[in-house]
Amino acid sequence: MAEIATIARPYAEALFKAARADAPAAALWLDELAAIAGNEQLLQFADNPKVTTEQVFDVIAGVAKQALPEMGRNFLRTVIENGRVAVLPEIAQQFRDLMNAQLGSSDAVVYSAYDIDAAGLADLAGVLEKRFGRKLNLQVVLQPELIGGVRVVVGDEVLDTSIKARLEQMRVALTA
Repeated sequence: MAEIATIARPYAEALFKAARADAPAAALWLDELAAIAGNEQLLQFADNPKVTTEQVFDVIAGVAKQALPEMGRNFLRTVIENGRVAVLPEIAQQFRDLMNAQLGSSDAVVYSAYDIDAAGLADLAGVLEKRFGRKLNLQVVLQPELIGGVRVVVGDEVLDTSIKARLEQMRVALTA
């Protein structure tokens, strides 16, 4: 079977071309569809040969928090008819990558032991954008096990200034 990224690429590129200036709005509903498609029970339901494509569409559209625009409904129908519901998360990721490439930015996940307020996040964004040399779209994920500090992941680059990482470095140094 073909690689998931290979299957997802044409869908992401076609949607990106169709969305054009409306790409940020399309990214929102596509991310929601990807989150819904990540549910194992939904995937089993979609793979059931007794279930029609219209039933799968109704379930997914019914679970969505916001009503899908016409483009979103058409896109979802195409994905379902081609049996690619399981590929939606990868389609969403590739779509976001295309959008970021056009805007000259990158997605970044900030793992923090504590919640970061808006002012703190803005300050952190400024420092990180200078450090990584590009605009970043930050997403904060709480990880109390970090104890303090932050761990930032931008693509395949990781900046770990957490207390947990420093303690691990000290442990390695002391046992070496």
